Amino acid sequence: MKKLATLMAICALFSSCVKEGPSKKTFVYCSEGSPTAFNPQITTDGTSNNASAHTIYNRLVEFEYGSTKLVPALAESWDISEDKLAYTFKLRKGVKFHATKYFTPTREMNADDVIFSFDRMRDESNPYYKVSGGTYEYFNGMDMGNLIKDIIKVDEHTVKITLTKPEAPFLANMAMSFMSVLSKEYADQLIKENKLGNIDNIPVGTGPFVFKSYQKDNIIKFEAFKDFYGENAKVDRLAFAITPDASVRYQKLKTGECHLIIEPSPADLDSMKENKDITLLEGPGLNVGYLAMNTQKKPFGNLKVRQAINHALNKPAYIDAIYLSHAKVAKNPLPPTIWSYNDAVVDYDYNIEKAKQLLKEAGYPNGFETEIWTLPVTRPYNPNGKKMGEMMQADLAKIGIKVKLVSYEWPTYLKKSSAGEHAMVQLGWTGDNGDPDNFLYTLLGCSAVEAGSNYARWCNKDFESLVVKSKRITNIDERTELYKKAQVIFKEQAPWVPIAHSIIFRAMSNKVKGYKIDPLGGDIFKTVELK
Repeated sequence: MKKLATLMAICALFSSCVKEGPSKKTFVYCSEGSPTAFNPQITTDGTSNNASAHTIYNRLVEFEYGSTKLVPALAESWDISEDKLAYTFKLRKGVKFHATKYFTPTREMNADDVIFSFDRMRDESNPYYKVSGGTYEYFNGMDMGNLIKDIIKVDEHTVKITLTKPEAPFLANMAMSFMSVLSKEYADQLIKENKLGNIDNIPVGTGPFVFKSYQKDNIIKFEAFKDFYGENAKVDRLAFAITPDASVRYQKLKTGECHLIIEPSPADLDSMKENKDITLLEGPGLNVGYLAMNTQKKPFGNLKVRQAINHALNKPAYIDAIYLSHAKVAKNPLPPTIWSYNDAVVDYDYNIEKAKQLLKEAGYPNGFETEIWTLPVTRPYNPNGKKMGEMMQADLAKIGIKVKLVSYEWPTYLKKSSAGEHAMVQLGWTGDNGDPDNFLYTLLGCSAVEAGSNYARWCNKDFESLVVKSKRITNIDERTELYKKAQVIFKEQAPWVPIAHSIIFRAMSNKVKGYKIDPLGGDIFKTVELK
């Protein structure tokens, strides 16, 4: 009876499955949170990426699944000019957009779609520029608007992008989720219907899965796209069963209600290893979890206050209690698995007396009152934001800082922190393209303050000069030296308390084949199948 109930629970996710009987072609993924939108142009979180960029959309170039190697996607080839200022992409012919109950395409993907997609983020006269708030954290945080001089249509299947200056990571940036290609024909239809906001929430793409429906905070349904330009998905249907609690995700995995779960609780890992029906995968995370201090709000504009907080937080204790030692203490803003990591940097030691002395020198001998925003969802870089917040609260109380813990639902948390409403906020980052620029400039560059991805709202001219200079050269040894110097400045100025670089875990039914941990943090299902 239990097995039958489980099968029916899975089938009930899709009405067609109930009619056909239990199907081995419906893959259920227990995700940890709700997407903020279904368009990676306007999102930055991995939860949203999994629900859109890796299912619904494609980019001109993409990363080979499981690596950081660039491979052709919507562009079958590309040429780069000798001066590194012009990139010409030859588009793949015969690429179809999704046909849905709300949109029927009349043509295949072409240069118009590429130009529309990029201009939506860079051209203020584009009718979609202000839709959904007109905030493009990645695009603006990486200064793409100033970098891209022009985008022109050479012919139906050729697009030329001209830059204002050389940019070493540009091609890798093109493979990132925010450079996904949308349908201009669908966008034009929405203008006629006066439903422009639908482009970000009721999506149309070229990817391996077609969006079917979304019940907020409950379930997302997709179906395999039979006309996908590449190899078709091996399952007929895909469901994201939104399950914020890690222990509940594990129970669903054990009962067969989910085939794969994200971010298992560290406390459950030993049990999963012993379960003969479960496969536990692990890999090094290209990530960092941190506590950002809003340097535009008092007293965090004071360097000694920030340094005091760095000394006051007992990071090794967090690694033991929250990650159960499945992580390394972080001292830099990028992980040790990425090139240019500066291991010579000396971290702030856990030193309560030193922290008290620094607070006194800063003019706060008795401390002060403030807030820490704690993560409301399990993230790869922080499995339990609430518990970490409680430990931080206790640590800071020892030096007279009285902390109130605050949290919001995930989409609101991201929106409010991007707007700089926080005092201190728990966040983190998983690298998108394997380049240090994706950490140092995207998270800590000056343009990222206005874009909303620099949560410390910290703009340091010396740091900025180093990371911008590194963008303009291609010699990896020279870039490495610049990035190492930038990490020294970051440590001295202390806009964050870097907390941890965590090991990534995924747990799945041993019936699942074709899934592997992606080093860039995504959960990708185009190759999964159920045996």
